[in-house]
Amino acid sequence: MANDMKFEVPAEMRELAEKSVAQAKQAFDGFIAATQHAVGTAETQVKTLQTGAKDAGGLAMKFAERNVAASFDFARKLLHARDAQEVTALQAEYVKSQLAALTDQAKELSQQAAKMTGQG
Repeated sequence: MANDMKFEVPAEMRELAEKSVAQAKQAFDGFIAATQHAVGTAETQVKTLQTGAKDAGGLAMKFAERNVAASFDFARKLLHARDAQEVTALQAEYVKSQLAALTDQAKELSQQAAKMTGQG
């Protein structure tokens, strides 16, 4: 006798359940789309920062090599100086050129940092 009983869902309840499922799916799809967008944005920012950090590191190495070469060149010139006056002139020239180089290098590094932070 229990097998003879039929269970019918009223049309209004079925319609309400279908609308609820459709709304839940729409909300879930929106959540997934927003999450995918956030992940994509984060990946792009990480790649940009990695590239920027690599470029900044390369720039710093280039500057270090240039500065060390200038120091060795200065030391070589000092070895060939004939008197104290020439040593003083060489020292003044070296300090002046290094200050100019360091100023330029700081400018380049700050420009690189601005690129990395999206301000350049």
